[in-house]
Amino acid sequence: MTPAPERGGGTAPAPRRVRRFLRHNGLGLFFLTAFLLALAGQAVAGHAEFNDQLVSDGMAPIGFGTYVMSSDFAVDVTENWQSEYLQFFLYILATVWLVQRGSPESKEPGRAGTESDKGQRAGGTPRRAPRAGPRPRTGAALCTPAPWGW
Repeated sequence: MTPAPERGGGTAPAPRRVRRFLRHNGLGLFFLTAFLLALAGQAVAGHAEFNDQLVSDGMAPIGFGTYVMSSDFAVDVTENWQSEYLQFFLYILATVWLVQRGSPESKEPGRAGTESDKGQRAGGTPRRAPRAGPRPRTGAALCTPAPWGW
């Protein structure tokens, strides 16, 4: 007798487990796929450029596997990663200490610097109170601007 599927895990049928895994890990899987595609693109483009350089120097071209295992490919990949990580680090550091009024990526003016754990939580920062007044909901009211500027 097979056990009944449990709500929080357990033994669910294979297709449901796969769908749940994909749903719970979609962001990580997306970025892993993007990373592997970018690495493959860099390998193909680097191989073509490396072979062009070899041919222009009067040497024989090398195979794809040989290029991917070469120090030239390793140097190109690490230089690319170094550049990307530097940009990402500077962006994070800049958004902690610098503000840009009206930017969704920036903190509000006057709130630069580090925050408490409570302030970092989603919904931990209090929002401004909504403007008073009724909101138009149907008909022509949606097509005309409201007198209070919404």
